Amino acid sequence: MRLAIRHTTRYSFEKPVVHALQRLRLTPKETQGQEILDWTMEYENAHTELNYDDQHHNTITLVGVEPGATEVVVTCRGTVDTHDFAGVIGKHAGHLPLWTFQGQTPLTTPGAGMKALARDVREEGLQPLEMLHRLSALILERVEYRIGTTQVDTTAEAALAQAKGVCQDHAHIFIGAARLLHVPARYVSGYLMMDDRIDQEATHGWAEAHVEGLGWVGFDISNGISPDQRYVRVATGRDYRDAAPITGISFGTTTQALEVAVAVEQRQVQQ
Repeated sequence: MRLAIRHTTRYSFEKPVVHALQRLRLTPKETQGQEILDWTMEYENAHTELNYDDQHHNTITLVGVEPGATEVVVTCRGTVDTHDFAGVIGKHAGHLPLWTFQGQTPLTTPGAGMKALARDVREEGLQPLEMLHRLSALILERVEYRIGTTQVDTTAEAALAQAKGVCQDHAHIFIGAARLLHVPARYVSGYLMMDDRIDQEATHGWAEAHVEGLGWVGFDISNGISPDQRYVRVATGRDYRDAAPITGISFGTTTQALEVAVAVEQRQVQQ
């Protein structure tokens, strides 16, 4: 499937910027199941300082904000060819050893609720892949998808306790519980083309677990499936913080407002 993507992020500052740097993870990965045909990024009131790959093989673009700016706009456009491998990405790559993805982070650290969830799955006596699919299904049963009920810093345990959250929360619960089950797991940020629309709600997030014999396998807990050709992987990490589309620091002001517009549509492939 050929997907055309347009992603615009507009953020304003409370006062004119003195100094500010923004770290962008907005360039899709070249991995099994997707080829990047073209990708560009344009800026208003900002400029590229540096491009590099981080420890997760994410492409990082470091941009500097123009002094005196009160608003920055980042626009990404590109075309990606995708294929359905039932969520299987394959062997581990990157600068970090696989065991790195078995340790908990502040966002995934389990409490009593997540420990009980992992125990429920373990007691069913399933094979590893079946166990992970069952874990995904249980999370969706117990945590309703509802926008506006959590924040980017909400922990997995807190989202499970309130039984409401969004894709980031579902992924963090899955990751934390999988690690309790001694399965390496990581967070993925990217794009999803919903079948009934071009303009999407936002970027998307899901999880991947490392299964012996298959390698990394994706689980979109919020939609109850493994990623198919409608998904585009952009960044991965131990949790959302490692894969967030935009993070940054500023001096002399604070970010006041953020607006995101994402459009993903299928394009016909010329024969």
